[in-house]
Formats: sequence, C-alpha cells, structure tokens
Amino acid sequence: MKVNGHLHFRLKTTSQQTHLINTDAAEEDRRIQSREFRPSSRTRPLSLALSLSLRFRGAWTQRSESVMADSITPILPNNPNPNYQGPATGTLPPAPPPSLSLDGSPPPPPSPPAPASRSPVVFSFPKRPSIRLTSEFDSDSSVFFHKVSCKLLDSFAKLKLSFSNNHKGELSPPQLTFVSKNLSVHHNFEDQSTLLNGSVDVGRRLHLRATHHLQAQEGEATVVAKLADPGYALELSSPVPYVGMPKATLKFPLGEVSMEEKEEEEAKRILSINGIVKSQILNGLCTAHYADEDLKLRYSYKDEEMSFIPTLSLPSNALSFAFKRQFSPSDKLSYWYNFDSNYWSAVYKHTYGKDLKLKAGYDSEVRLGWASLWVGDEGGKAKTAPLKMKVQFMLQVPQDDIRSSALMFRVKKRWDI
Repeated sequence: MKVNGHLHFRLKTTSQQTHLINTDAAEEDRRIQSREFRPSSRTRPLSLALSLSLRFRGAWTQRSESVMADSITPILPNNPNPNYQGPATGTLPPAPPPSLSLDGSPPPPPSPPAPASRSPVVFSFPKRPSIRLTSEFDSDSSVFFHKVSCKLLDSFAKLKLSFSNNHKGELSPPQLTFVSKNLSVHHNFEDQSTLLNGSVDVGRRLHLRATHHLQAQEGEATVVAKLADPGYALELSSPVPYVGMPKATLKFPLGEVSMEEKEEEEAKRILSINGIVKSQILNGLCTAHYADEDLKLRYSYKDEEMSFIPTLSLPSNALSFAFKRQFSPSDKLSYWYNFDSNYWSAVYKHTYGKDLKLKAGYDSEVRLGWASLWVGDEGGKAKTAPLKMKVQFMLQVPQDDIRSSALMFRVKKRWDI
C-alpha cells in the first residue's frame, strides 16, 4: 500500500506541478499581452489600424467560407435558393411551351437560316434587254399602230421601232429612233430622211443644243446661258445655214420676251416681238400673251370647288369664258361660251376609282353630242392601267342626222417580253 500510496502521491504531485506550470504560462501570456496591447500615445493609431485590419480579414475569411459552402451545395430541382438558375452541368432545361398571342393565334414560324455566301462570279454573260411591244387600234381609221422598244447598255440608250398596218395587213415603212441622254437619231425609211438632235452642258450655266436634217442640210443651233438664280436665262437660237439675226429670248420668273426677224411678202425683214407675262391678282393668275400683233388677256381663278376663266382678245374684242364646277371628288361639270360667235360647249365627267371614267358632252359649233367611256387612266400610259391595256368607247350623235350616229373604240395594249 505504501507503494501504492507513494505512487498516488507522486501522481498528485505531478498534476500539481503541471497545473502550476500552466498557471505560470497563462500569467506570462497575460503579462506579454498586457505589455503588447497597452499602446502609448504614439503607437495608439498604429494599433487601431492593426486591429481593424485583423477584424476585416476575419470577416472576409468567414464570407469566403460561406460562398464556398454555397457553391458546393448540390442544386436540386426544388432548391429553395431564390437564385437557382438550373443545373450546373452541360444539360439544358426543357424548353417552355410556345406562347400564344393576345388573339389566340400561334406564333410565327422561325425565320429560315441565312443562305450560304457564294463565291464572286468572275465572268457573267450580259442579260438580254427587255423588249416592250405596244399595239394600238383605232376603229375610225381601221389602222393598227405598233411600237417596239428596248433599253441598251444598262439603260444608257433606248432603241424604238414604230410601224403601222391597215385592215388588209399592208405594212407601212417603219421609223427607227435611237435615244440617249445627249444624242438622238430619228430615221424615216419612207423618205430616207434622218434627223439628228444633240445637247451638251458646258459648265453649270451654259447649255448647247443643236438640230440637223441630213438630207435637207439644214438645222438650228441654240445656246442657253443662265444669268442668275432663280429663273433668269438668255437663249440665242439661229438657223443653219445662217440667215439674218439670231432669235433672242429673255426668260425671267414672271414670263419671257423674245425678238426675231421675220420676212414679209415684199422681201423685207422686220423685227417681231413676242412675249408672255404672268402675275397673281385677286387670288387668281392673270396672263398676258402678245404674239403677231395680237394681245390675249386671260384671268384664271380656281379654288377647291370652282374655276372661272374669262379671256379677252385684242384688237378683235372677242370675249369668252370657261366655268368649271367640282360637285364631288368624282363629279365635275365644265362649260365654255364665246360671246363673239355664240358657240358653247359643255362636258360632264364622272370617275369610278382611278381606272374608269365616263364623259358626256355637246359642242354647238359642230352640232354634235357625244359620250365616251375610258377603261384605264385617260392621260396615263398603258403600263399603269389594269392588264396594261387601255380601252376607249365613244358614241357620236350628230344633231342634224341622228341616224348617222357612230360607235367607235380605241384599244391600246402593252406586252413586256
């Protein structure tokens, strides 16, 4: 028991020594810490910065550990995480069902993929120029008129061939025309005549124009010079070969005045002055036209519903007027009366859309009543009409002989080949 008691005493002594050693170590640490973290007035800012740095470093370490824990958290379909975006693997989530528009119609099909780019063509054959054939028939003369045209050199020039044939099929000599921007050639195979027309711009303010008839060896040369903007120009034209003084025309915004020499019956040449002047007067346009010692005064007033156009000729004192009334966008009445001869005429026009027009009128000078129906634009071209075809029917009824009434028609058709 002594041995056991001795052993027991030694174990107890050893634990006490260990406790004393640990106590001394703790006291020594507290003394060291008290000496290290008891800053003086000089080292207090440095210790405060060191303390904040340690706290920030600890917080950042905890945040990094939290992020890493979230990143390795398995993502399940029912993950309560609000930032859940789908599986992190290479598989894609199933496509949502197609949405319907507000009116219940299905969405439009996806656009087809863009075609693959082709390699550039090194050489290509020129395309055949498009050919246009226009035929017109007039029942009054029983003659067919034909015109064939095509554009050459990428629309640089145009070639036209026109001819006609009667009801027996006999062809008339054709006419050939070559037209470009600065040159045109017109050849008539019937009399073997050729007419040349040319024009060229020399600078911004000078324009030259010439006409020459090869068989007759005569023509005309014209020079146009722009004096000032807007609308001021001087034009000089002279026949070729040169005879007398050239004709001079001065153009200005309100009209133009021309002077030229004319040959009278007694082989005397006199200077002739012609001109036209326009001006706005009382909400209308007043025009004075002087030619060959006759003066014609014309006043035109026009609004959205009515037009009134009186005309006075001097020195004959012939007075006439025209009156037009627009009842609706599709109904219009025109009336003309001459006080000197008591002749008058009236025309009523009704349109059905753009391509159908009905006209009826009477002319007291020829004592004739008439009515016409237009299919297609009356003043337009055949290419703008339906089926590229224009048709006109006209009924003429003479006042003195109703039995000799005549129904005529005219058809114009265009083909693009």
